[in-house]
Amino acid sequence: MSGGTRSGRPGRQSVSIGDVARAVGVSAQTVSRVANGRDNVNAATRERVLGAMRRLGYRPNSAARALRQGRFQTIGVILFRLTATGKSATVEAITTQAAAEGYAITLIPIEVPSQDHMLGAFTRMNELAVDAVIVFIETHLLDAAVVELPPGVHVVVVDSDADDRYRVIDSDQAGGTAAAVDHLLGLGHATIWHVTGPETSFAARRRSRAWRAALEASGRPVPPPVAGDWTAAGGYAAGQALADRPDCTAVFAANDQTALGLLRAFAEHGLAVPDRVSVVGFDDLPESAYFTPPLTTVRQDFPEVGRRSVREVLRQIRDGAAPPPGTEVIPTRLMIRESTAPPPGQAPM
Repeated sequence: MSGGTRSGRPGRQSVSIGDVARAVGVSAQTVSRVANGRDNVNAATRERVLGAMRRLGYRPNSAARALRQGRFQTIGVILFRLTATGKSATVEAITTQAAAEGYAITLIPIEVPSQDHMLGAFTRMNELAVDAVIVFIETHLLDAAVVELPPGVHVVVVDSDADDRYRVIDSDQAGGTAAAVDHLLGLGHATIWHVTGPETSFAARRRSRAWRAALEASGRPVPPPVAGDWTAAGGYAAGQALADRPDCTAVFAANDQTALGLLRAFAEHGLAVPDRVSVVGFDDLPESAYFTPPLTTVRQDFPEVGRRSVREVLRQIRDGAAPPPGTEVIPTRLMIRESTAPPPGQAPM
């Protein structure tokens, strides 16, 4: 079977494994082992084979190899909003880890988070040669759609509660939120207000539930949550409303962009952070340490989520079967900076 053409010589007959084998004086099987990166060839022979490949312009035919092996060495990634917080870092880690394992990435973006667009993405993935799929998608879309993947294609879902059907990789949303709430209560605040993320977001819902549970577990009153939408503009609008409440001394924001909007609104109302009101975010964006004041926040390890996702799908490929559904949780970490302090009139504990 042809493997490539002589470099710089269009129109010439393609160079085959047999051509390389004859040039070196070894078997075609030995050339194949070198081309496929096998380690059962001695170093001297490997160098001679590689030298002949370069000299003759041989290029391994990856498509033919995939057909023989039944694998395409490609992982599909389906996602909405690559620019969203953390997703670019996670996808970068997926790409790097996949490359280290000898796999390529096929990215299928979803323009609109709707059932039709999601079905279109899975239909497109059906047309491509992939061994596994990593999906960044909200659970309500997975619930609404009839997802059909080619036989043998393995699936990992990121940042979702679809663990009754799939293997899920997620940050410790609940644990990170509890750490933020406990930190503020430990400073002496009577209760903690919360600016949420969008209702359709799994992560936002998980953080809201954990915020409520942490307050209830401490026997503290639970203020009405203030609706947000992940954006600084949404946080700013929420801050305008909270600034008029003298009983609001601490706020847990659903993410760092929301916290940034809160800081701006509180500054405009003359409410010093943290002397008058404390603010905690979630994500630990690279810019968060440079907010005014530097933001206390919950750090998510986005790169590790990406690496674990690749390791999980490769494990499924090696095992030849999907594991039991469930969630693998990546730890979060509270980063304490200068946006939190005891409430007004109370000395540090």
